[in-house]
Amino acid sequence: MKKLLLLLALIAPFVCDAAPKKEKKDEPVVHLTDEQIYDELKKLALVFETARDKFVEEADERKMLEGAMNGMLAALDPHSSYLSSDDFKEFNDKSHGEFGGLGIQITSDKGAIRVISPIDDTPADKAGIKAGDYITHIDGEQVFDMNINQAVKKMKGKPGTAVKLTVVHDGNEPKEMTLKRAIIKVKSVKFSEKSDAAATDDEKLPKIGYLRISDFGATTTKDLKEALKDLEKKNVAGYVLDLRNNPGGYLTAAIDVSDAFLDGGEIVSTRGKEKSDIERLFAKPGDLVNGKPVVVLINHGSASASEIVAGALQDNGRAIVMGSQSFGKGSVQQQKPLGDGSAIHITIARYYTPSGRSIQNEGITPDIEVLQSKVETLEKKEALFTEATFNNSLKNDASSKKDKSKKKDSKKSGKYDDDEEEEDYLSLSDEEKDARDYQLQRAMDMVRALSKIGKKNLEKVEDEQKSEPKKEEVKKDSDKKKDDKKTEPKKDNKK
Repeated sequence: MKKLLLLLALIAPFVCDAAPKKEKKDEPVVHLTDEQIYDELKKLALVFETARDKFVEEADERKMLEGAMNGMLAALDPHSSYLSSDDFKEFNDKSHGEFGGLGIQITSDKGAIRVISPIDDTPADKAGIKAGDYITHIDGEQVFDMNINQAVKKMKGKPGTAVKLTVVHDGNEPKEMTLKRAIIKVKSVKFSEKSDAAATDDEKLPKIGYLRISDFGATTTKDLKEALKDLEKKNVAGYVLDLRNNPGGYLTAAIDVSDAFLDGGEIVSTRGKEKSDIERLFAKPGDLVNGKPVVVLINHGSASASEIVAGALQDNGRAIVMGSQSFGKGSVQQQKPLGDGSAIHITIARYYTPSGRSIQNEGITPDIEVLQSKVETLEKKEALFTEATFNNSLKNDASSKKDKSKKKDSKKSGKYDDDEEEEDYLSLSDEEKDARDYQLQRAMDMVRALSKIGKKNLEKVEDEQKSEPKKEEVKKDSDKKKDDKKTEPKKDNKK
């Protein structure tokens, strides 16, 4: 059986080259009989022996075999692959929060390497690499003949050493950039309380709890709970959960993050090859933010675990999802160790949101699409002609007297001149970055609006409860009226 599997693995690269690029989704798989498989295996053995003996240079059998296994798994989907012992070790190091390299999540697409997203505060992020970019060359070598593991290996190296990438962004001309490798320490959760960057000192707007999750790792759950505990003490009005450019990670971390905001309900289901192979995962009672409004931010770089969280909170009516369409990586991978340090990374199921939507190839559609934009103010804060400009106009007796000359100028309007456009974004303060982040500003506006609506509804209910007479009081009044009727003297009808 082991020999059969090995020979099957060897045939994959050759089958891949001969197979059409795109198969019809509804075309059924035609399985080979045992006799046909045996005939193909004999042919495969002949190809392997001929290639080893006749190749112009000394053949590396191990390299041939690993390439064959990689080719077989890559023929299934872009996320299945063979992991050598070194690859498997690197994968585990990365998953536990620290690894060497550029800080970039990639996938295979059309023979090139496509960026799922850069990780926050890494060489790739600082160099300006964006989700959706294509990498065509690594150190001058084209990537079209590389699999994912080979590309990752070439980008990794000793910290401080340089690697040259050729990157294509949004259909533009290829651009070469040189990045320095570094030890990548993934800080999964960042948080802060934010206010409106454009608000004046006179305006008192509620603080918003901001949670940025850059990936779903081993420490995400712990970090998130600590962040929520701290922000709840500050009595924030609601939360913005920023999952933009988050490439995913552990399923368990995605479940815990969703559960933190839910008081019950389904989070996600996984469905495998067989119809009966369905697993549903549910939230436990207890909303850690006590029902406060939540807005989830996603974009094209939000993938896998990020999409699970966004879909769970959206389908349960717990959050408003804003931003742009997510990546659409809704498949479940599992590592199967082979006993010698190597492993298979293979897709075993698909993810579905609580309403039954498959995430695969579709992603999460935001409730409100907000594309990242630059705001330009077209209107002055104060008009030239208003009622107040007329001579002898009646004053507003309720307004407070303010010195208009002390009002702040239009620097907070969101409009930037050419010099400001050329500033290095990374050199800006957090407040300046927030002011330029159009999606974040709109998400904060939404949280404030939802908080205000919720507060008004609560006040309305409380007022109604106060105005309604208690049942006991109504009963006493009713009994008193009856007693009054009994004691009231009858009128004498005689005249």
